[in-house]
Amino acid sequence: MPTTISFREALLYWFKLGFISFGGPAGQIALMHGELVERRRWISEQRFLHALNYCMLLPGPEATQLAIYIGWLLHRAWGGILAGLLFILPSLLLLIGLSWIYLAWGHLPVVAGIMAGIKPAVVAIVIAAAWRIGTRTLKNGLLAAIAAAAFLAILLDVPFPLIVLGAALLGIVGGRLAPQRFQPGGGNPSNRKHDGPALIDDDTPTPGHARFSLRGLVKACAIGIGLALGAWLLLAAVYGVDGTLARMGWFFTKAALMTFGGAYAVLPYVVQGAVEKYGWLSATQMIDGLALGETTPGPLIMIVAFVGFVGGWTHALFGPAALPLAGLAGALVAALFTFLPSFVFILAGGPLVESGRGNVRLTAPLTAISAAVVGVVASLAVFFGQHVFFAGGQLQPGAIAIGAVASMALLRYKVGPIRLIAACALAGLVLSYWHA
Repeated sequence: MPTTISFREALLYWFKLGFISFGGPAGQIALMHGELVERRRWISEQRFLHALNYCMLLPGPEATQLAIYIGWLLHRAWGGILAGLLFILPSLLLLIGLSWIYLAWGHLPVVAGIMAGIKPAVVAIVIAAAWRIGTRTLKNGLLAAIAAAAFLAILLDVPFPLIVLGAALLGIVGGRLAPQRFQPGGGNPSNRKHDGPALIDDDTPTPGHARFSLRGLVKACAIGIGLALGAWLLLAAVYGVDGTLARMGWFFTKAALMTFGGAYAVLPYVVQGAVEKYGWLSATQMIDGLALGETTPGPLIMIVAFVGFVGGWTHALFGPAALPLAGLAGALVAALFTFLPSFVFILAGGPLVESGRGNVRLTAPLTAISAAVVGVVASLAVFFGQHVFFAGGQLQPGAIAIGAVASMALLRYKVGPIRLIAACALAGLVLSYWHA
């Protein structure tokens, strides 16, 4: 067990995580679990799941919020802020660079081949992560039934907020009727993995900075809302209330508050506004941006940076001679207003969550929600598989073969995500030239 974690060591980890966090939220959460819970022992299984349950309940990118939460527990507010910033910075920079290449030079056959190999790898990463998280969360038949119900509900197009609400209600009732089933770990101690003591262990007292106070809640909310309002007023004053950047700020703030269930739950809203209402990009460009988002590390909702970049570029905000600068401004505005609420949710609400730890009436709804999310993540693997393995309505044998090998490499041989992505990209490139 580590006796202490230096601020520098933590920052280096969050920065590294930002570069290797492929596979969407499920893969990112699995990476954090494997490193922080199993290997480094910075936080225990129950404390990790308690934080994860809260992040799953919130709108916004849950993996980013989980990084903020753990960083905040370890090193106060600045630890959480920098953990979140370093986690999203690599994906933001990569997407800005890829957006520039995409608009300036268009598509090359080599890029299409690489992406054809990476997409099956992403499916495999999500499948492996769903299996890994599910085996640790679904510790009894009742929680497994909640996960199965959530999976079917997603397939029937039930809105994710209703699934969350239904799971929370089941948790409230279950916490009263069968509280042992809704304890962290599902009330089945024999199935819990004993990894030894952690720095933040199950019975470690809540740090002083993480204890709830009304003053702290008001302060966090005031600073967060003040930053968002100040940034928007500045954009409105310089470029006009109806200017593209001010509209982006307001639009992506609303999008951030609607992202229950991850990026795919909010993509229809983004398409409706960015493509159909404001015309910041075309439907084809939106699909291409989604492909870029799937093949870069970090939260998938970072696709908003692509939307902002293309919107700024196509609207030539600063004139035809400064298109890259306009794109950069659009990307930064989109990212700022999308991710700022996540920091506020954690820094303001974290102390409330910590104060409820150990109270089954408070934790039971979160445990039930966590079980439901396992089913939702499994449905995401199905969604990916349909679009990758049956692209264009036709069976894709090459993609299926790559996905099967990648799944075996992850589940049986524990191959790391970077090596897996690189190998699958190479396989996709070879297959694309083979069929050319």
